[in-house]
Amino acid sequence: MAQEVRMLGTGNAFMPYGRYHSFAMIDGKHIIDCPPTAMASLRRAGVPLSEIETIFITHIHGDHVFGFPFFLLERRYISDREMQQPLVVVAAEGVKEHLWTLCQLAYPGSLEEIFATVEWRTETEGSLESGLTWKRFRVHHDESVDPYGFHFNAGQVGSFVHSGDSGPCETLYNEILSSDLAILEMGFPEWVDSDHHHKPSDIQSLAERAKNVSFIITHTFVDQPGVHSPATVTDVYPKHPENVHHAEDGLRIVFGKQGWKF
Repeated sequence: MAQEVRMLGTGNAFMPYGRYHSFAMIDGKHIIDCPPTAMASLRRAGVPLSEIETIFITHIHGDHVFGFPFFLLERRYISDREMQQPLVVVAAEGVKEHLWTLCQLAYPGSLEEIFATVEWRTETEGSLESGLTWKRFRVHHDESVDPYGFHFNAGQVGSFVHSGDSGPCETLYNEILSSDLAILEMGFPEWVDSDHHHKPSDIQSLAERAKNVSFIITHTFVDQPGVHSPATVTDVYPKHPENVHHAEDGLRIVFGKQGWKF
């Protein structure tokens, strides 16, 4: 069972002021995606890259995976030069090939050895030696990047969902309704003409529907308030129900006797 989730980054692809790209870490050793700012986020948190055991990939848009070559490069030549620390990547079929191409573009001739040591797991449901379980499910986003969300420890007390990138969809909402905590993206303001990300009104509707679920908002378009003027879009959080918390980089969410607290 997961005991802690840390939001190492909370911004969308445009990286609003005060935020790195959306990036979560479970129990100090499992990360969700590997964005361009992944290494900076881990450095800032004081986490050696060699201590990361698992990477869960939600989809292959650049703000979610373009940090992967740098992650491998650092492990290969700095924190795990002997390549003794195992690394598992949990992802859909085809992601391995995309990430290999990315590594070849970034550092041809430098990452072949460490890439070959990665264990790739493509099953939709599974578990790790730590006891953490996952269920990978389809979400509503750009189909060309094979988008998924994850439900961790589904069916257990303390289960939580990570939406990846997704607009409103019942597949995602069904998983959220059976969880205790939802890490949910809010990538678009209301005026964007697309349903591939959640907007503030979508968050409002879902929070009212799932009143017993705590929502942590990430992948946001909102600047961290007070960091910079003028704002990229806005630095004012939407007004949402009490079960919605707009995360900022560094937020710790801890599971205890009274459930998830932050």
